[in-house]
Amino acid sequence: MELNREHFRAIIFHNFRRGLSRQECFDELNSLYSDKAPSYSTVKNWYNEFNRGRCSIQDESRAGRPKSVVVPEKINAVRELIKQDRHVTYREIEASLDISMTSINKILHEHLSVKKICSRWIPHNLTNAQKKARVDWCKEMLEKYIQGTSKAVYNIYTGDESWIYAYEPETKQQSTVWVFQDEAKPTKVVRGRSTSKQMIACFFGINGHVATVALEQRRTVNSEWYTTICLPEVIGEIRKKQKNRRIILHHDNASSHTSTQTKAFLTERKIELMGHPPPSAAVINSKHSVARGTPLGGRLLRSLEGCPPGNPGGV
Repeated sequence: MELNREHFRAIIFHNFRRGLSRQECFDELNSLYSDKAPSYSTVKNWYNEFNRGRCSIQDESRAGRPKSVVVPEKINAVRELIKQDRHVTYREIEASLDISMTSINKILHEHLSVKKICSRWIPHNLTNAQKKARVDWCKEMLEKYIQGTSKAVYNIYTGDESWIYAYEPETKQQSTVWVFQDEAKPTKVVRGRSTSKQMIACFFGINGHVATVALEQRRTVNSEWYTTICLPEVIGEIRKKQKNRRIILHHDNASSHTSTQTKAFLTERKIELMGHPPPSAAVINSKHSVARGTPLGGRLLRSLEGCPPGNPGGV
């Protein structure tokens, strides 16, 4: 028979009632059970408890946290908190469930296998109907242009308006420098993006950048500007090499792009208009091509003159 702690406590209590001393009780247990017998300090502690009037040999309930709170109930509770609020913090979980940061970290990473990441920015939240329309449009374009192998793709030009700031702060990657072991870590004053900015329209073809048209100060993008200044300049650049070149224009559904005046202008110039699905980052090229801080970080732009051809990022 394997004796447990309560069995030994009962024997100690019996010896206590017999009138044996602590040492006599310990020697008797040691002679009968050798290395399985409780230690002298254990015998001494229980003698003290019995002297104070204790009769129970079972462990008393203890207040406070258990040794480990990483139990299924707590794991499920953390899971529910995350489902209710994807932004919940360690401190909020700690306050809600009364568990330590160490236990929270263990539950999150070892049991739930979750990680906190930044949300990917997208220009619009599409409905299911809009997503279906986008898929249908993509299938139509793939079929129309033979999976992109049709020569007609060389006639497609896409463009849109975007703000360009006079100064964009450097990215962390651009700010990295090599330092030797005995050198101090470099520091840098934080600078924000400038308030000076310029609205431009960038147009691209399959071979790269075609034209960049700046919006004059204190003017707004409207049908008048789009059809009298912007598009004529773009068309002129396209037809410099081939006067009668076929042009298929792709732009989004902004009011200046879909107005009666713009449609009449395109019809008069015999420019074909490619359809456009609901807004989506995957199909609006130029709105996101001039990426914030990419090749422009840390550079002060004073004018739009001398833009390198084929490099819209150098605007």
